Amino acid sequence: MSKPTDFGYQKIAEEEKTSRVADVFNSVANRYDLMNDLMSLGAHRLWKRFTVELSAVKAGDRVLDIAGGTADMSLLFAKRVGESGTIWFTDINNSMLRLGRDRLLDKGLSLPVAQCDAEKLPFPGDYFDCVSVAFGLRNMTHKDLALKEILRVLRPGGRLLVLEFSKIWKPLQPFYDAYSFKVLPALGKLVVNDADSYRYLAESIRVHPSQEELKQMMVQAGFERAEYFNLSAGVVALHRGYKY
Repeated sequence: MSKPTDFGYQKIAEEEKTSRVADVFNSVANRYDLMNDLMSLGAHRLWKRFTVELSAVKAGDRVLDIAGGTADMSLLFAKRVGESGTIWFTDINNSMLRLGRDRLLDKGLSLPVAQCDAEKLPFPGDYFDCVSVAFGLRNMTHKDLALKEILRVLRPGGRLLVLEFSKIWKPLQPFYDAYSFKVLPALGKLVVNDADSYRYLAESIRVHPSQEELKQMMVQAGFERAEYFNLSAGVVALHRGYKY
């Protein structure tokens, strides 16, 4: 019998989660970038730049962009690795993958692209210098398996960067809750004609592991020197860990 897993505040069968999350992203894909700008007042662009800065990626490196979405991270990494490096742009969702691929092509970049599940990565072991997961870990059914798979494909000395919504500074919680559960669904209804997907977003953040819990999950998966950086009072946290 399958185990229950979280889909926002709902408990659903594990095998249902991938398709339910896919429905969310199929619904919001065409307005994804616009909604990100509106929801974060553009701050998501700063968070992503900070992540790339802390990645220490350099010319010639191999980078895996998991849950690449509309390719924001791949575009930033591509500037760093140059023509001698490689960026694999991946996402489990075909709608998002096509949007990201088209955006890369519009920018004159022809990167290798793969639709794949982070829990079963189609890459050899000890291959990548850096793996990035920006706002994707939260939607994975088995986060522990994904972390172990990421560790497998990283070369010794390689590092993982996880940028994800997290637990906000407690005094701001009431204001953040009001924004998350009232403003976000209303904005989703107005811009995408889909309030439910943004209600799921707010709920999924609440059931995602805290900063310390995710750090411990990384340690248990085998990462060393695991650490995190709170951004925007903990609205978002950047976790970093290394393979040795």
